[in-house]
Amino acid sequence: MARDDAGRTTAEIEANIVRTRTQLADTLDELAMRVHPSTVAAQLRAKVLATVEQKVGRVYVAASRGVEQLRAEFVDESGAPRAERIVPAALVGAGVVLLVASARKRRRK
Repeated sequence: MARDDAGRTTAEIEANIVRTRTQLADTLDELAMRVHPSTVAAQLRAKVLATVEQKVGRVYVAASRGVEQLRAEFVDESGAPRAERIVPAALVGAGVVLLVASARKRRRK
């Protein structure tokens, strides 16, 4: 049996070549899958969805905080309505509705 300078036989060298070719083929298959348009699109879609979900979560938290702050203005700690704040706000709201209604009525004439 012939041996090379490193002391390997021809069969060992051939087995090493086969093993290297198999590893190279596996690596090329993996690279082809990574750069395939459907894989890239799926990764991009997942990234966009994660970003959107994160932004929506932040908006939800901010809106919830705003609602709680607004609620605190019109309800005391025990949950009872604060008439001294509700009545003026209701009157202002009614005034705005009347102004809008009268403006629409004038436009129609």
